[in-house]
Amino acid sequence: MVNVESTYLFDQIRASCARVTETARFVTINPSAIAQYAATLPLELIQQPEHDAASHYLGHGADTASFFVILDSINFGSGYFPHLRKRPGMSGYFTMASSLNDHFRSRGAMTAETLIDITPAFCVNVFGQDHANRVVGELMTLFANALNALGRLLLSEYQGSFVNLIEAANKSAETLARLLSAMPYFRDVERYGDYDVSFYKRAQLMSADLALAFGHAGYGEFSDLDELTIFADNLVPHVLRMDGILKYDNDLAARIDAEALIPPGSPEEIEIRASALHTVELLTRQLGRKVSAMQLDYLLWNRGQQPYYKKTKPRHRARTVFY
Repeated sequence: MVNVESTYLFDQIRASCARVTETARFVTINPSAIAQYAATLPLELIQQPEHDAASHYLGHGADTASFFVILDSINFGSGYFPHLRKRPGMSGYFTMASSLNDHFRSRGAMTAETLIDITPAFCVNVFGQDHANRVVGELMTLFANALNALGRLLLSEYQGSFVNLIEAANKSAETLARLLSAMPYFRDVERYGDYDVSFYKRAQLMSADLALAFGHAGYGEFSDLDELTIFADNLVPHVLRMDGILKYDNDLAARIDAEALIPPGSPEEIEIRASALHTVELLTRQLGRKVSAMQLDYLLWNRGQQPYYKKTKPRHRARTVFY
């Protein structure tokens, strides 16, 4: 049995997800397909990603840092996204990012003092949503809660400074993830049987986003980015399922295909996320660690944007604050 007691966060994430796959009932990995799948991955397509300048507040120093801390504090809600009023041609994520970018450009950067007073109605207006949509209203309430918590943390621990939070990590993505986990919506840990399973999807993503925004220097310099796992959400497991690497229990598959919501924190949802994360770890080993889990996440996430993956079958949806 895999030991999940490591004090190093990224090892803990990997070990707890591996342990899930040992006894999973709803999701299984096809181990015989790993070698062939790894050999067919187009690694030449792994390039240095960039943030879209039209949707992200780039080139503004400390204000850019605050933009990404705020954006990643509300970078969740994929289970709500089918109900969002999206901008033309944009996904739920890019609708949110573009709306926040517009707010920064027209009103200036938000402060910690601003964040603690944000209301759901404010979020509805900033993100251009329908006041009467109950499901979206629920998401906007969660956004407001997340931003209030961020403001309180900044004021109580970091003199109200986004930069102080980032610098407190001392150029360590692992430390930044731990600091962020002081806020409940970043504490991405679920109970599975008699042990905890860690993911920390958004807490890991923040260091990656800052690294891209600042060219791996300054506020974006982290010494341990290659230690990140995948950002466990609902797209990479969908790609792995469509590619025959993950197999879902017939009932689970039917529920997902019927677009039924999967309860967050349920054994099924935990197994989906953990199996995808562990599969990518197996792929990196098969490839002799020539690529990192983060790079494979980027490759598989972009594969998931292709029409075959978007239109053939739906991905699973869970209404959660973790992705």
